[in-house]
Amino acid sequence: MVQYFKHNDGEYAQASPELLDASRLSRNWMDILMRIVKVMVLFIPTLVYEAVLFLAGMEKKSIKGQIALVTGGGNGLGRALCLQLAKEGCNVAVADIDFIAAENTAQQVREYGVRSLPLKVDVGVQQSVQQLKLDVEAKLGPVDILINNAGLLALLSLSEGTPEDVQRIIDVNLTSHFWTIRAFKDGMMERRRGHIMGVSSTFGIVAFGRAVCYSATKYGVRGLMEALNEEFYANGYANEIFTTCLYPGFVATRMELLEYLNQQGCRFPLQTPNTVAELAIEGLLRNRFEIITLPIYLRLAMKIYHIMPVGVTRLVGEIFSNNAPQP
Repeated sequence: MVQYFKHNDGEYAQASPELLDASRLSRNWMDILMRIVKVMVLFIPTLVYEAVLFLAGMEKKSIKGQIALVTGGGNGLGRALCLQLAKEGCNVAVADIDFIAAENTAQQVREYGVRSLPLKVDVGVQQSVQQLKLDVEAKLGPVDILINNAGLLALLSLSEGTPEDVQRIIDVNLTSHFWTIRAFKDGMMERRRGHIMGVSSTFGIVAFGRAVCYSATKYGVRGLMEALNEEFYANGYANEIFTTCLYPGFVATRMELLEYLNQQGCRFPLQTPNTVAELAIEGLLRNRFEIITLPIYLRLAMKIYHIMPVGVTRLVGEIFSNNAPQP
């Protein structure tokens, strides 16, 4: 495989016109034609099938006895996800940089009659994630369900924060997903069973100019989960390893978040961690590809957001926050 990301001075080689011409001549037009015919024949049946799945939902699967790992499981949404998994009979590894919080969550999880293991991890550091993998598999077993929930709610504009702050936000909110997925996906592929959930945000669908770095990382999670789903499909695991991208709205967790939203004149509906966790695990049990935890009218608005002119989206944004230009 060509390593495009590696480069030494003076080694760039331009593609020759002869190779480009040869590439065009070597195309199998009959094969392309047959692929087009296949799409035309299967388009309507596939569309109907997907619509039925969307409206009726897939049959729930059982995760009883499986092992789930939740990063950022010590508090807030992470804790609620752990408890919801425990209700379904899952054994839960609670990973958090705050070990005391992880211990408290693990104790609550055990009250449902399942096993739970608290673990200290800095998900932004690859070596810490590797140690996490060793500890989980040695003490609890191979991971069937990975939920990447850990994140830093950094409400900074592009000009705010030190370079170290920006790098830390990227490492925890986005890069950590690469480290955890790379650590656990091979085991899932060997067993031909698994589910990976990445927690993005509605800011990963609709950008927010008062949180540029946060929005960028959540868009990154969205792209990662979509590409990962396609990779599993291309490698033959489409009905064995599932991915879900979770898009919570505003979750009532930290006091400073609620104060900030009030300052911004936010009029989005607030949700409790328990409500979001219930929707998330319900979607996971039905192998949902994406879950937007908002009322139906806002979910529809999110779907058409990117085909609307920018001027219109900004007007709509002013309904829900003080998004107008400041003097």
